[in-house]
Amino acid sequence: MKKIISNEEAVDRLLDCFTRTTDDVFTLEELKTRLLSGKRLRMKYGVDVTASDLHIGHAVNLWMYRKLQEMGHKIIFLIGDFTTQIGDPTGKNKLRPIISKEDIQRNSDEFLRQAKMVLLNDPEVLEIRRNSEWLEPLKARELLSLLSGVTHDFLVSRDMFRKRIKEGKEIYEHELVYPVLQGFDSVQLESDLTIIGSDQLFNEMMGRSLQVKFGQRPQVILTTKITPGIDGRAKQSKSLGNYIGLAHTPREKFGRVMSMPDNLIHQYFEVYTDVSLTEIQSIEKVYVDDPMKYKLMLAREIVKRYHGEIVANKEYVWFKKTFSQRQIPEDIPEVIVMGKSLTGFELLRLCLPKDQCSNSEIRRLIEQGAMTIEGRTVDIDDKVDLTKTNILVKVGKRKWFKVNSHRAKAGERGWTAETN
Repeated sequence: MKKIISNEEAVDRLLDCFTRTTDDVFTLEELKTRLLSGKRLRMKYGVDVTASDLHIGHAVNLWMYRKLQEMGHKIIFLIGDFTTQIGDPTGKNKLRPIISKEDIQRNSDEFLRQAKMVLLNDPEVLEIRRNSEWLEPLKARELLSLLSGVTHDFLVSRDMFRKRIKEGKEIYEHELVYPVLQGFDSVQLESDLTIIGSDQLFNEMMGRSLQVKFGQRPQVILTTKITPGIDGRAKQSKSLGNYIGLAHTPREKFGRVMSMPDNLIHQYFEVYTDVSLTEIQSIEKVYVDDPMKYKLMLAREIVKRYHGEIVANKEYVWFKKTFSQRQIPEDIPEVIVMGKSLTGFELLRLCLPKDQCSNSEIRRLIEQGAMTIEGRTVDIDDKVDLTKTNILVKVGKRKWFKVNSHRAKAGERGWTAETN
């Protein structure tokens, strides 16, 4: 059995490490007492699977859980397959759409795959649960008993509900029940600790309250810092496109870091890398003199954390060669087509897989002038002559494709399309 590391020196070192990404703790004294107890903590990490992508903002919590796993504590990765069907109202000013069970299962599998890029995949320190285990069979009498301990006034005191009321927008009863069900998850798992973004604090404080009512020791809640996305404004979100995803390729991660505003460099170093705070303090003083140098360093550190040093160095060299030295990269993916011509839209549709870019996103890219062929900007309906070989297509600043027509040999990689 994995030994629990609980000596005071190790605990103090861990808590000191956590300060760089921690916003608040409820309560620090309880957390330290439990870490020193020598008992294996049960740590709840609950996720609703409304989408399939985790980003580096989510991974802040995962890296903290990883350190606790290394000290012998167990993370309960809780998939909210039941609560996902309700929809967490947190931060929403309107009703969330219902997600099918098939999408929930697909998203769950992808969430786990990405989370294991960070977490130790050892059953002694990782357990997978689903809240449908206890919420599906919950009887009406039991649900009413659970709700009897929570007042309506308390539930509608949440910021987003007060905002909706002020704006004359509706609140549905199942949305009010959501935080009670999430809190009940903590009871069922006998959670000792949960690490969350500050936007989930209300729900997890509900968990503490319900645990006391059920005679349990209330969980410690640790909230983590939330940074602006790579656009420098709203927090990272797939719908806004301002995020760095765990599922992104090393090249995409590197490029997205390079696209963000310079004033985020220091903050991203602190929250998203393990570079020492002493070095980060030195960077904060000088990065304005040469922001490109330190942004390159930041991009390399973030890629290294998820893909290793060799890959990070390769992407560093590729970026420098392609953008600083204005060279066309050597490893451009090849796209094979059939026929003599395609429109700009049809060609870009073939270059970008549908699971990465929707039709509307492709139209937007072209309308913004982001697609060029042999250096010439192309419109949606422009006809592209495909009779040449090795036609260079560039999308935005970082994506290149080499297009060839029916000259492709059997077995060659690439997408194909029949054209007139």
